Amino acid sequence: MERKHFELGDIVQMKKQHPCGSNEMEIIRMGMDIRIKCVGCKHSVLIPRAKFEKNMKKVIRPANPEQQEESGEQQS
Repeated sequence: MERKHFELGDIVQMKKQHPCGSNEMEIIRMGMDIRIKCVGCKHSVLIPRAKFEKNMKKVIRPANPEQQEESGEQQS
């Protein structure tokens, strides 16, 4: 199974919605644990990397626009 690629500052879509109704989160800290901030209500949560990788669906908006172009070229 291919590992999901994400970076600091990316806006990602999660499998489950936050209680405020938004399922978009911004990655604001990376390490063994990842801190994500809800785009809707700005609440932040610290979760283990393994749990984050399991619950992340996809990157909606990368922090670096060139990253999206590069990943698109690799998949074609």
